[in-house]
Order: sequence, then C-alpha cells, then structure tokens
Amino acid sequence: FKLPVWEAALRTMRPGERARFRCDTKHVVLYPLVSKSLRNIAAGKDPLEGQRHCCSIAQMHEHYSLGYPDLDELQKNPQPLIFDIEVLKVEPPGSYQQDPWAMTDEEKLQAVPQIHKEGNELYRQGKVSEAAAKYYDAIACLKNLQMKEQPGSPDWIELDQKITPLLLNYCQCKLQCEEYYEVLDHCSSILNKYEDNVKAYFKRGKAHAAVWNVAEAQADFAKVLALDPSLRAVVSKELRSLEARLREKDAEDKIRFKGIFSQ
Repeated sequence: FKLPVWEAALRTMRPGERARFRCDTKHVVLYPLVSKSLRNIAAGKDPLEGQRHCCSIAQMHEHYSLGYPDLDELQKNPQPLIFDIEVLKVEPPGSYQQDPWAMTDEEKLQAVPQIHKEGNELYRQGKVSEAAAKYYDAIACLKNLQMKEQPGSPDWIELDQKITPLLLNYCQCKLQCEEYYEVLDHCSSILNKYEDNVKAYFKRGKAHAAVWNVAEAQADFAKVLALDPSLRAVVSKELRSLEARLREKDAEDKIRFKGIFSQ
C-alpha cells in the first residue's frame, strides 16, 4: 500500500464491508505525494512526463510543486484526513501482478529486471504493443525512484543509465507501431544527456525519415557512422530506402500536379 495506515485499516475489515477511518496527521504526511501519483494514473499521464531535459529553474519548481494547488496546500499545512474504504474482494499473496505505482521503492527496483525480461520475450514473439507496455512499466518504476534523487547526483545518474536502454527498447516498439513523433521526443531527450548514444541517433534517424524530415534523418545517420563506422552497411540500407521513398514521392507529386495544371 502507498500508505501503511491504509493497510492497518484494511486488516480490520471483512470482504464486502465499507468503513470510514479518521487518520491522524502523523500517518498521512505522504498523502499529497500518493494523491498526485493516483491522479496522474487516473488521467493516463505518461510516467516520463516532466522528466525530460529541462532547465534548472523548471526542475526546482517541479521539486517544490506537486502540480495540484490543493495538494501543495495540504503539503504545506498537514491535517488529519478521513478515508472511505470498501473491500471488494480478497486475493491471496502472489495471485496477481502488482502495479508499479503500488510497489515500495525496494519492490520497484527488484521488479525492473523481470519486467524488462518479460518485455524482451514479448518483443521476440512479435507482440510489440504488449512489449512496449512492459518497458513502460519498468521505466515508470525507475522514474519514480529517480524523482526522489537530486538531478545529477550519483544515484540519479545510476538510475538514468538503467532507464536509457529501456527507453530505447520502448522507442523501438514505437517505431514499429509508427508512432514516430514519440520516438523523436524520447530519443532527443536521451541525446540531450548522452551525445554519443549511437542507438538513439539511429532510431531518431529512422523516425525523421518516416515523417519526411530528410535533412535531419541524413544528419542523424551521418552521426551514427561517425560514432560507429562498423554500421555503414546498416546505415547505407536506411539511406537507400529513404532515397527510394523520395523518388516514389516525387513521381507521385508530378502526376498529382500534372493533373491539377491540366484542368
């Protein structure tokens, strides 16, 4: 549970029961953070939101504001809270997969390798969307932990280095799902921090090519070759594919414009 007091209250209840609990301030100090997390989940927000490259002033503002005025006020002035809890059903331990948001910090860290492994297996099976969801969950676990560290600190950097390969896997899935602008966004966020990441340049180059950003695609592929000349054959294949698509597009445009001007 996000709040230990919730678990203590729940242990006094039976299936189907609904009860109201008044919790003293000392037991709900962390409630504003919990509420922010739950609200973001309900709104379907990306766990990466707010974690991309930003200036130090923005980072400072985010550190002190939860993004919800009522929660900011509650954080400044803690008070007793009342919770209505209803027990819908009881499941035995180990019978369900816990959502990342419901895990403790230690559970999140321990779960990431297994979630990563499950994502890789799903990807190998061709279940790309399901694999992306697994990578998403693993990233969410690590981002949640990273938010509690000072940006640029050794612990923050260590977590970021664990996030990067997961984010690249996520981008690979998004490439196959043709969600190119999300790939551009995430790969750029990686390259803002790690300028020599070949995989990020390559995936961003493919995304640029897919949305007809020809100059940007060529620049990214050139950077890939500069960083790793052994990838020349792979890059050449991508450039040939881009050139073929451009010729095809030019031919289609000529036919289209010819029809317009002949009317």
